[in-house]
Order: sequence, then structure tokens, then C-alpha cells
Amino acid sequence: MTLEERKAFFEEEGYLIAEGLLSADELEECRQEVDRLHLLAAELKAKGDPRGGSFQQEPYAKDAKREDGSPVLRKIENTRAHSDVFRRLSEHPNVLREVKNLLGPDLLLFRSTLMLKPARHGSPHGFHQDSAYWPMEPPALVTVSIALNDSTLENGCIRVIPKSHLWGEKLGGRIAREQHESLTDGDEIDEADAVAAPLKAGGGLFFHSLCAHGSGPNRSPRPRNTALYAYFSPEVRYTAKSGSRTFPVVAGLNGATEKTLHASG
Repeated sequence: MTLEERKAFFEEEGYLIAEGLLSADELEECRQEVDRLHLLAAELKAKGDPRGGSFQQEPYAKDAKREDGSPVLRKIENTRAHSDVFRRLSEHPNVLREVKNLLGPDLLLFRSTLMLKPARHGSPHGFHQDSAYWPMEPPALVTVSIALNDSTLENGCIRVIPKSHLWGEKLGGRIAREQHESLTDGDEIDEADAVAAPLKAGGGLFFHSLCAHGSGPNRSPRPRNTALYAYFSPEVRYTAKSGSRTFPVVAGLNGATEKTLHASG
């Protein structure tokens, strides 16, 4: 598809798949960095370092450990602050090419996260819309989930509900769930409407912040690790009740490196 066709598909369906964003060497660097960050998590916890708050253990792995003795993690928030590798990845030209096509030339970064579904322990993520949790208006952010290893049905790839970005904001609730639990509560959505989005390592799933998405458990012997970034245009307002927040600039804005937005809620 051309860039114009890709944008039209995204605007109609609420998501877009792009394969081959990363090279084999880049993927290997990311995998080694994931291992380093697990060891860093153990080090920060042992020291009682408050930076350890960015590292969340897999809630249903109990006291399980990785082979290197590090904790089994569910996610790592604010990866730009802990890793030059994942800071650079947030500005990767192949990623930004796709996001600029969807949002325009000026881009701020709302979130940089590693989502980890560890082998045999990875918990399901209930269906939700990201904008239900984010104080940003209009709710028009774009998230990319970059597969650092093959993302399959067996290890809990993301599933999206096409056109759900047209619903408006309606789906929040509990995200992390036990392995046997349903991905929905009540009859608010029909899981049968969901489309699986498996990816080869290096591919990316781009989705609108109102696109309903979730993922099943990982009971396989293979992890499903993804680097996740959420981008927005400076036209989006920060609508928290008070305060301000400074966001990194990853493209445009006359070369600025960050922009502070003041609450308008």
C-alpha cells in the first residue's frame, strides 16, 4: 500500500500493520537490552532505589525467577529514562515515517514502555481503549507496538476490534487478568469481533488510542516482548485537573527537544 492508502486504512479501521521496521542487528540489540533491564530491576529493588517503581513484576508469576535470577517482569515504564537503546528506538526513522503519515510532522511522545509477556507466565490483558486512562483531548494518539520477537496467537499477540476507534470513549476497566479469565466484563463488547494481529519480529502494530485491544495469556515456552510508544500532535491538550507535564519532542517543532503542557481540565 502507498502511504496514502495506509493512512486511509488506519482512519477507517483504527489500526495498521507494518512489517520490517527493525533489522536483525537492531532486534538483537533490543533483546540484549531487555535482559540488561531485568538485571537492573533486581539491582534497583535490592537497593530500595525509587527508580525501581518503573519495573512491574508479572503479578501471576508469584516468586518465579528468570534463569539469570532476575524477576519475571510484566512491563517497564518510561524506558527512555533507563535505556539509550529504547530512547533511540522511539525516534527510529521507520517508526516515525509511519506516525508522521498518520499525525503530521510535529510529534511528541506520550509514553515509552516495554510490554513483556514472559514465557509460561504472561497474563492476559483485558480489552480496553487507552484513551479511557489518558488525560488527553482530543483522544487522538497513535501507539505502536513493535515486536522484539515473533508475536503469535500462542504467546499472546494483540487482538484489535476494527472500527472501535469510532465508538467514542466507552471501554476502560481492569487490564491485567489471571490466565483463566475472560478478556471482557459483561456484554460491553463481543470478543468475536476481534482480529488477531500476529507479527514477525521487527514488525509493528499501529493503533488509535480509542481502538479497543487486548491480548490472551502466554502459556508457551517463548516470551512475547514488545516496545510500545504512544505519540501525539501538539494540537492535543493535556486535560489533567491540575499541574503540568513535559513531553519529549521526537519530530518537528523547530528542533525543540521537549514541550511542557499545562493542565486544562
